[in-house]
Amino acid sequence: MNGFSYWVILNLVLLLGSCKAIKNEITERDKPVMQISLARIDAMPNLPKPYKIMDFKTLAKDFDSLAFDPSQTGEYWPLVWEDDSKKNFDQKTFGMYTAMGDIRQGESHHEGIFHESLSTMGTVLGASLVGIDKSQQEGENYVGMLKNYFNTETNWNIMMNNTSPEVAMLGGGYARDWWYDVYPNVLFYAIADHYPNEPDYESLQRTIADKFYAADSILAGNYAYSFFDYSTMEPKESWICTQEDVAAGHAYVLYSAYKKFVDPKYLRGTKSAIEALLNQKENRFYEILMPFGAYVSARLNAEQGTDYDTKKIMEWTFDGTSVCREGWGVLIGNWNGYDVSGLVGSTVDHGGFAFLMNTYDTMWPLVPMVRYDPRYANAVGKWMLNASNAIKFFYPYEMPDDHQTIPERKDHTKGVIAYEGLIKEAHFEEYQHIPAPVAIGDGPHWIEGNPDVSQFSVYGSGHVGIAAAIIEKTDVPEILKLNCLATDFYSDMAYPTFLIYNPHPEQKVISYICETLGKVDLYDAISHQIVAKNVTRTSKIEIPSMASRLIVEIPANSTIIRKDGKYYANHIVIAYK
Repeated sequence: MNGFSYWVILNLVLLLGSCKAIKNEITERDKPVMQISLARIDAMPNLPKPYKIMDFKTLAKDFDSLAFDPSQTGEYWPLVWEDDSKKNFDQKTFGMYTAMGDIRQGESHHEGIFHESLSTMGTVLGASLVGIDKSQQEGENYVGMLKNYFNTETNWNIMMNNTSPEVAMLGGGYARDWWYDVYPNVLFYAIADHYPNEPDYESLQRTIADKFYAADSILAGNYAYSFFDYSTMEPKESWICTQEDVAAGHAYVLYSAYKKFVDPKYLRGTKSAIEALLNQKENRFYEILMPFGAYVSARLNAEQGTDYDTKKIMEWTFDGTSVCREGWGVLIGNWNGYDVSGLVGSTVDHGGFAFLMNTYDTMWPLVPMVRYDPRYANAVGKWMLNASNAIKFFYPYEMPDDHQTIPERKDHTKGVIAYEGLIKEAHFEEYQHIPAPVAIGDGPHWIEGNPDVSQFSVYGSGHVGIAAAIIEKTDVPEILKLNCLATDFYSDMAYPTFLIYNPHPEQKVISYICETLGKVDLYDAISHQIVAKNVTRTSKIEIPSMASRLIVEIPANSTIIRKDGKYYANHIVIAYK
């Protein structure tokens, strides 16, 4: 063999070896995302029965058209009224009933000033999510009116559940129950993302974030308090449980503020709050904030390169092991032939007591979380199937009459108001004969004299827009198409992204309808494959059995580049490691 031939052969061997190494590297780095299972979700049925997914979009639009119509007639209507007390801001605002017929509320009670942001903000957010512009609706700016919840008169200078402490004892919050003081700010930040040009909103967002950052600094990792006085900036205790999961609420607002203002102190505060949550030795899930911690944890890991234990927060959200509010989590079970798995509330109170608002609002952070950590695609997909199906049991026109407390009164709901809760063992003596599951509400327990129709929850029903924006049915029963961007507020630029989970024991083919106009390739962020090319409107795609696809609609023929653990198409992230 001459020298030239030797070097040719040697270089061919080296080239082949190099190609093999590159191929192995690509195979290793682009292998399908391994899924993380959660025992609580594994215990839920694969195909919940009886099966029906409501038309959430139509329901959300119908709710808005009726609930915000002051000309509605009938007993307990209208649900909305004008509040001209000008608390905190020199402008009128509006009230929305918490529950139908609540005797504490309305224009003629307590000067019309008792209304809760859980209801008003929730209804504005829900409508906005289905494309209704609440800043200019029939001559009213409901978005601007929400500023009255920013409590300047009390010097708390954050959004609160009421506009005034004068009526606070009639509802929640104000130096008693911490989540009531923090959650309105979570709601407000979500609304503000829809209306970034609303006058005063940006300055209010800054003030809230500064308050939360300062509060987190003072707490210094110790959230073991019942509430925080944001006027004196002191943590305090009351007869109510300590609420360590408020750290998740602080983290959510602070990270939203960081994404909006790009101020590094808000990122520091976000990390501090999440670390305070994760440093808990036991589950401290109290009402609604824990799942927002899972979202922030996953997003920090994806965008900031941290390594927070998202699974720990997910298990605290689902497992029903809370030690303060005993059993708070996500229900599993079949009650007399009705699969109630997936609903959020107490897993132990009267055998199980789920709440409509809590179930809707848990969808908000957990579906977009999958974008940032696709290892939870199967878990969230299966939970969403169960929760989306079981939600119908709250609605009087969906639940058989013999499983609800006041079926003879359901015409008052006009088809858009649901019961507040779903319970296994009815706690009102007169309803104990009703077999589980029982559609019920706590309104008559809030205050003596509240009518039986106060079991119908306006505040919970108004959050239906969250489900409406996320959930879409496909042409295959039990396979849902979940919009991962709908509630992913303050996100970076992204292509339409949808979670599709197949609960069937065999592979299924669905007709995928694109959101994007023009030609796209359908990229699966779980398998890291293009599953359909040059799609203009619809395409048949295969969904593996008992598995998910996380479809991203990228421009046709885009080059996909992997850099620093992220996948890009045209400089836009389409998948995280």
